[in-house]
Amino acid sequence: MVVKVYGPTYGCPKRVLVCLIEKEIEFETVDVDLFKGEHKEPEFLKLQPFGSVPVIQDGDYTLYESRAIIRYFAEKYKDQGTELLGKTIEEKGLVEQWLEVEAHNFHPPLYDLVMNVLFAPLMGAPSDQKVIEESDKKLEKVLDVYEERLSNSKYLAGDFFSLADLSHLPFGHYLVNQTGRGNLVRERKHVNAWWDDISNRSSWKKVLQLYKYAV
Repeated sequence: MVVKVYGPTYGCPKRVLVCLIEKEIEFETVDVDLFKGEHKEPEFLKLQPFGSVPVIQDGDYTLYESRAIIRYFAEKYKDQGTELLGKTIEEKGLVEQWLEVEAHNFHPPLYDLVMNVLFAPLMGAPSDQKVIEESDKKLEKVLDVYEERLSNSKYLAGDFFSLADLSHLPFGHYLVNQTGRGNLVRERKHVNAWWDDISNRSSWKKVLQLYKYAV
């Protein structure tokens, strides 16, 4: 059965798509237009009761939340494609640690920034300048921690590319290319080298080629 991925033109589903490509898993996509409210329609809510993307269907198995999905596929197909979980228990622990850092420290301020800088104007809503300023400051502090880590390690969990790095790609792309804040990465030598490395992987380039961002 071919895996189905819902909502490929948005940030979080791209986290799933790049994982599937790295793991050499065949998939197809189903468009969901958030601007038309398709994620709130009854049929979609049967798949994802909170009305957000992505959702995947792997045969008769349905799963939502992008980080849960990439963990699922990385484990299910651990002997196929790129090893993304780490080989030792210590490596696996660091992968999980930095996945949590991405989810709880990197993503929240960047999400707020993206919503206020990119999405609010398109939806005719006012941008909250206070939130933008606070998000900028939070991201600077987070990236200072990353700079220290990456001065001693090629990737976040060690010397191997993992889910921890992969998970940063969709919103890192927003940060560097669409919010006018690429300097936050470029001014940090080791963060910049890390970003250039992971964002130039063939898997991510393929995602960007096939599924352009809706915004």
